[in-house]
Amino acid sequence: MRSMLIRRLLQFPLVLLAVYVVTFLLMTAAPGNPLESADSKVPPEVRHEQEKVYGLDKPWYIQGILYPAAIVKHLARGEVYLGCSVSYKGKPVADILGLTAATWSTGAVRTSLMLGLTALALAVLAGVHLGVWAAVRRNQAVDHLAMGVAVIGVSVPPFVTGALLIGLLAIAVPLFPVGGWGRLSQLVLPAITLALPFTAYIARLMRAGMLDVLGADYVRTARAKGVAERRVIYTHAFKLAFLPVLSYLGPAAAAILTGSFVVEELFAIPGVGQHFVSSVLNRDYQLILATVLLYATMLVTFNLLVDLAYAFVDPRIRREGKP
Repeated sequence: MRSMLIRRLLQFPLVLLAVYVVTFLLMTAAPGNPLESADSKVPPEVRHEQEKVYGLDKPWYIQGILYPAAIVKHLARGEVYLGCSVSYKGKPVADILGLTAATWSTGAVRTSLMLGLTALALAVLAGVHLGVWAAVRRNQAVDHLAMGVAVIGVSVPPFVTGALLIGLLAIAVPLFPVGGWGRLSQLVLPAITLALPFTAYIARLMRAGMLDVLGADYVRTARAKGVAERRVIYTHAFKLAFLPVLSYLGPAAAAILTGSFVVEELFAIPGVGQHFVSSVLNRDYQLILATVLLYATMLVTFNLLVDLAYAFVDPRIRREGKP
């Protein structure tokens, strides 16, 4: 387990470097200039000075080296630096995303994390229980109902689900606000919208895993000894049945965070999604790179945490490589 952790930590900067290189090459290959716009006529000498400020006067390969070098240099000083935004008139990208101590409490990253983690927790709780109930009552009404909900959750895109929830629970029956951010009630509808597809996947994985485990010899032995059915399910069978779900949580966490773009736009939530969309539309190079690297960091981190949790749950992985 220790060797796996060391290996994954060594891979961390290599993965981020690969993501950065691909993103930078795609970004610079696109035509246009972030300082140019259809409704702005700036004199050439002013434009040249602006290019100097943002480092756009240098060749593309020099820009590609200077940006990560500046990030590493500031990190060595204990500072968070992700460049400056063109569309925000030179404002530091770290302040825009809310990655500094002064901006964290109201920042976009904290908002997106709160929404994403709430949706993930909701998806795990609902999906696991639906899967267990469906497996225990196989081919009964509960099983068909749970799998029907799972099919609907997988099939319907979040923007349709969100619009339906707004129409039903915010307009027809005004239980929750239509959108916005800051109150607990404003978290309910977007979290449900974001969680529903992942709830469906988790329910199906949990059902399949539980059906496999319930037929195992040790489960039949526990039942033969007179162990209560609830204990058989949640003590003996649950741990192994949960392993496929645990493997899915890493990419699911990253997908929930990146998939929140549409939900944030639909419910007018001031998260990272709005900055990513605006940075692409405005060709704001450093804001694009910062948001992509931020999501790549989240993806690698969540996958690492899932691997560690998997090794904790399954003793065979902890003993891997031992005689």
